[in-house]
Amino acid sequence: MSKQQRRAPTARSVAAEVVVRVLRDKAYAAAALDADLERNIQLDARDRALATELAYGTLRLLGWLEKRLNRHATRGIGSVDVQVRAQLLVAAYQVLVLTRVPAFAAVDEAVSVVKALRGPRVAGFVNAVLRKLASEPRPAAEEIARAALDAADPELAKAIVRAVGEEGALRLLVAEESPPLGLRVENASERDAWIARLREARPEATIEAGLVSPLAIVARGAGRLTDLPGWAEGAWTSQEEGSQIVAAALGARAGESVLDACAGRGNKTGLLARATGPDGSVDAADLHPAKLERLTSELARIGLAPRSTFAVDWAAGTGGATGPYDRILVDAPCSGTGTIRRRPELLLRRTAKDLPALTELQTKILARVAGLVRPGGRIVYAVCSVLREESEDVIVAAADVGLVPAAFDEPIAARLAGEGGTSFRLLPHEHGTDGYFVASFVRKGSP
Repeated sequence: MSKQQRRAPTARSVAAEVVVRVLRDKAYAAAALDADLERNIQLDARDRALATELAYGTLRLLGWLEKRLNRHATRGIGSVDVQVRAQLLVAAYQVLVLTRVPAFAAVDEAVSVVKALRGPRVAGFVNAVLRKLASEPRPAAEEIARAALDAADPELAKAIVRAVGEEGALRLLVAEESPPLGLRVENASERDAWIARLREARPEATIEAGLVSPLAIVARGAGRLTDLPGWAEGAWTSQEEGSQIVAAALGARAGESVLDACAGRGNKTGLLARATGPDGSVDAADLHPAKLERLTSELARIGLAPRSTFAVDWAAGTGGATGPYDRILVDAPCSGTGTIRRRPELLLRRTAKDLPALTELQTKILARVAGLVRPGGRIVYAVCSVLREESEDVIVAAADVGLVPAAFDEPIAARLAGEGGTSFRLLPHEHGTDGYFVASFVRKGSP
């Protein structure tokens, strides 16, 4: 067991490990963070929240932090051992961005960790770099806000600005705080009671009703979800609030036959199954069989089940889809730019060159499922992206496959779209959700 492993875990050590995993292993930040927090269950809710903020904030501002550190390192930090580099980056975020963390404390902890990891010589280098950084004036909020946008692929940054404007882009990329955990109660009338119970169980946490979904509870600093009251009973499940709205926008009704065409791990499938009830049915499809296995398990925990699940490559065929369905939800694979708050590593991976292939795939999926909905039936197309290339530019082809834009027939979606509106966007700085584009269609012909 290494010296680092013997050290008592802290919020900072968890964050640094997440940064290492992303830089070295190309891991997804959210998955790496969840795994590390699971391994360190002794951390209290406050430390878990701080670890999240440190990890996500460091990754979101990675390029800018490196530039600031490079001013004080003769040969830069790009070639430094990844463990040391992560310690430097997390400490730099604390020094430059987190006003509530004393700079000397951040520097001392980083130096101590590096000394245990790599010895006194490397620790001396880290100490010199960070103390010089800490002696600089703290950057203005506007500089920090623009740093994340500047760190993105230039053409991708331009695409984000085209879609939501410069102010919207800055607010999308630089969250004022880490995104909350989203919970979905199974019964809207019980939401207030569950908020009260959760607050009683975690008085140090922030637990509130969601802004747009009547089923949503948003929580910060609540610790592990599986330890909270209501999880074991299946009274609620984990689902980001915007994802709840995407599923609700389909307007599924009791007794209907519904297809969740890109079901993933099944959060939206569960909401659809609840809406269609015992006399209806929901089929769940996805490209990845492993996700469908998890979907079945999670739905069983809350007392639900799809009629069938099947793996399918919509670009190649319809797989096990039967049809005709009353309604189909297409939450298509996308760039994920709407999830940057909780997946900051996307800015390290995504470029504008990715968009043409994604747009082609999204168009193919929409065209393929169009033939599976009955005449007069409804299709809702959604992406967790804010980019026009994956939104407005995709749905223009819907008319070629017999789909006509139609006002939403679900009240919440109709309100978000405006009177007679056939599409809407969800944005973090306006709705408190991840970013989504959602559009509604009906298939030509009489029911």
